[in-house]
Amino acid sequence: MVKLSVYLQNIVRIVAACMFGIGASNLYALNPEQINDPLVKSLTVRNPENFMAPPVIRLNTADRLDINFDIIGEDAEHLRYRLLHCNADWQPSRLLEQEYLKGFNEAEIEDYAFSSNTFIHYVNYNLEIPNSQMQPVAGGNYLLQVYRENYPDEILFQTGFYVSENTVTLQGDVTTRTDKGVDAGYQQVELRVDAGGEEIRNPWQDLVVNVIQNNSPSSLRTTFHPLRVEGKVIEYAHDPNLIFPAGNEYRRFETVRTDYPGMHVDSVVFNGKMFEAYLTPDLPRAGKGYEYDRTQHGRFKIDDYNSTDANLGADYVLTHFSLIMPYQPGADIYPDGEFTRYNQDDANIMTYNHNSGRYEVKIPLKQGSYNYRYVMVAKGEATPSSSMIEGDRYESQNEYLALVYLRLPGARADRLIGTSIF
Repeated sequence: MVKLSVYLQNIVRIVAACMFGIGASNLYALNPEQINDPLVKSLTVRNPENFMAPPVIRLNTADRLDINFDIIGEDAEHLRYRLLHCNADWQPSRLLEQEYLKGFNEAEIEDYAFSSNTFIHYVNYNLEIPNSQMQPVAGGNYLLQVYRENYPDEILFQTGFYVSENTVTLQGDVTTRTDKGVDAGYQQVELRVDAGGEEIRNPWQDLVVNVIQNNSPSSLRTTFHPLRVEGKVIEYAHDPNLIFPAGNEYRRFETVRTDYPGMHVDSVVFNGKMFEAYLTPDLPRAGKGYEYDRTQHGRFKIDDYNSTDANLGADYVLTHFSLIMPYQPGADIYPDGEFTRYNQDDANIMTYNHNSGRYEVKIPLKQGSYNYRYVMVAKGEATPSSSMIEGDRYESQNEYLALVYLRLPGARADRLIGTSIF
């Protein structure tokens, strides 16, 4: 949790970033993904060998993750990072640093480079986990926290990933024959856990199962009690906690070029300081028929047709989103996806234009291909929902990440013992 004084100090940087039309992050969100400095952009946590892989490291394998991000500006900064071991609910565990890390839990980010031939200048930083200085050695959820060298208590951003001990195997299935109806806008997840060599004495008490839809933290579902146990096989089925709104396929657009409009872009203009892309106005899809479209499940990919290294050559484009629909006085509306780190805050809240009958927002986004959807947050609620705008189509090709934790009585941490994506 970032202190209030840190928030006040960030006001100065927010003013410096006003040309982007962005505001302060929600510092107190339950989402482990938090960006507390508005000049930090394009944060990704990826398996470099597989763009679609979840942010999971399996112990005793060659798995690694690349954490890549930009800071808008001319000068490089001395940045450092640390790792925090967490339980299944993202609360810090009671493990000591030497119990979950090999090496020192503080290191400098040494890999950085300056943007090249871009109107918006930035410094691109890259960090690989594990590395020679720091290797996770315990299963669980991990928070990576990045800060300036002389200000360790002022977190620029934090992001989450998973380290799995990989001692159990999972098989997952998704059915539209749910306990809320058949083909009725819901999908139900069923899991089979093969304990293998893992000693699980009381599956009804010692296991925690988390399932996440399309990488979005707000979709997290947790269950504790299996339907049945047969020997080493533990089955979760007909569980109301594992029923998800089906949602819809993500929308797409591309800004890989600035000399002409790409996919779902009406026009691209240069305003004298930076390029602006006006996306084709969107309409709500709730109540309409299902249309399949290839999806990246909310992810984005940096790309520029004219660069040998898009991380350095892609420019920032002020991207205009517009959604044609009646005003919703009891709710706020946001574009949502990996590019927002699944946060709903001042940086991406849409305002209603009563003259045009549209919700509108402009967000500076690095050139590339993007998945997005629209979500609504009702007044007084914390959880976003896409149902009222995008609809819930049982046919939607969603991606589910299942995580199984061992939580023994009296233990000081939840152990992540297996994961699966399906």
